[in-house]
Amino acid sequence: MKNTVFVLGLAALMLGSCSGKEKETRLLGEPFGMNIACADFGSVFPGTYDKDYTYPTDSDLVYWQEKGFRLVRMPFRWERLQYELGGELNRHDLDKMKEFVEAAQKRDMEVLLDLHNYCRRFKDGDHQIIGTHGITNEHYAGFWKKIAQELKGYDNIYGYGLMNEPHDLPDSLAWFNMAQLAIDSIRTVDMENTIVVGGNSWSSAKRWTSESDTLKHLKDPANNLIFEAHCYFDKDGSGTYKYSYEEEEGTPEKGVELVAPFVGWLKENGLRGFVGEYGIPDSDPRWEVTLDNFLSYLSKNGVNAAYWASGPWWGEGAMMIVPTYRGGEEYPQVKVLEKYTMTEK
Repeated sequence: MKNTVFVLGLAALMLGSCSGKEKETRLLGEPFGMNIACADFGSVFPGTYDKDYTYPTDSDLVYWQEKGFRLVRMPFRWERLQYELGGELNRHDLDKMKEFVEAAQKRDMEVLLDLHNYCRRFKDGDHQIIGTHGITNEHYAGFWKKIAQELKGYDNIYGYGLMNEPHDLPDSLAWFNMAQLAIDSIRTVDMENTIVVGGNSWSSAKRWTSESDTLKHLKDPANNLIFEAHCYFDKDGSGTYKYSYEEEEGTPEKGVELVAPFVGWLKENGLRGFVGEYGIPDSDPRWEVTLDNFLSYLSKNGVNAAYWASGPWWGEGAMMIVPTYRGGEEYPQVKVLEKYTMTEK
């Protein structure tokens, strides 16, 4: 299929058929996309499939493909892919992950595999920080090696998302060290696929230069890293949007102002970046102006992003945009999102 796509040339690139691998050059920028969340759901780990959590399927891709998106960020949990530290991967969940990657591949869509664990693993009845309770950096890096070994053969892996939102780590347990070991481990089996590195302090774009500046010193023998920030526009940056536009201190340029430190850091250091989560509520059209300005700014600066979130198990929520909305109407955010399917460069 891939050779056929390349024969189609420019038309195929417009469909986003090229993978996240460095050997392929994107002539029309980087793809914007959607988080399709459900494999990370639930408070029980590992939990019961189709009760506590599920995996997205081909049906979850249809609407977003029709809207022009060619990238999906798929959150998943360590505890479900590997029941025992250092053990073999859980074939059931691995097969579900592969089925989704294959479904996306058939639709010329790329998948960013997002380890949604916050630098923690559920153990001894709670979420324990990597480096404590017998959970070592080597366990974490070894897990990624196994995942890369299993997924490296697919040509539509946009990247391996090392960790969602590292936060509140003691100085002795630096995210930098965990990330470097994971990079080294992945590269023993896969020198082609991109590795996506989230930032410290919940991957905050606003706090990037103060909390994540050291990540520029990470070494990748394949020279193929992307750095991931998150950016929500409410007052506390949580993405819950509990209060009114005024109370959340909304302005048309707020998104641009919040993400600018991250974009500036990328430019200053000659690095590639991605905004893995952002979103607005559907309760006030003024947020749509903020969103439009935010996405325009990212696009002009060559930084792509994935909206949070869609997926089969979402109900009504502050930022959720499942394909149908209140009697079948589209969510108001969609008319802004579909303007931005590729960055300008």
